Amino acid sequence: MSNGFLDKAYGARDAAGTRNLYDDWASSYEAEVAENGYATPGRCAAALRTYIRDPNLPVLDFGCGTGLSGLALKLQGFTCIDGVDLSAEMLDQARAKTLYRKLDQIGPDSPLAHTPGDYAAIAAIGVIGAGAAPISVFDTLMNGLDAGGLLVFSFNDHALDDPSNEGRLNEYLDCGAARLLFREHGDHLPGINLKSNVYVIEKT
Repeated sequence: MSNGFLDKAYGARDAAGTRNLYDDWASSYEAEVAENGYATPGRCAAALRTYIRDPNLPVLDFGCGTGLSGLALKLQGFTCIDGVDLSAEMLDQARAKTLYRKLDQIGPDSPLAHTPGDYAAIAAIGVIGAGAAPISVFDTLMNGLDAGGLLVFSFNDHALDDPSNEGRLNEYLDCGAARLLFREHGDHLPGINLKSNVYVIEKT
């Protein structure tokens, strides 16, 4: 199976290179990942729905891309979703879906523009890992939550190959700054035999 941009997605690059890749990929991204059975958005949305008390509470879709993650959240009953992403072209695709309350472009090192507590949960689905965002983004996400806020995220097998990724999560868990509610290894892109861990944690 030929996977034009997908073959390039997991290579190391700087933030500008990542933004350019996703800008160029925007028009064909959904077809390419759908061809490979992209499962992680649905798995993440279902896991978050299990633990959130009210699906009408605001959720931030961090690294929302073309809106596949927002669609997965909407299908699980979430009604108030905001999205942010590096790629303007990806955001244009997301905007056309009319799933989001608002959409904003962010820079690679931008702090989140909201106040902790504005969102009951943050979703970072397929965001951190090789060829995507660095693990330092995990700190940004945690800083964007108030105590009791939930973070749903995924590490695909490439991200799991780098021990610093789960290592950062374990630092938060070991010191009591977060509590692990859910972890499951399952399909990510079965068309290329790639799996992912899905996590839900609560900031304490």
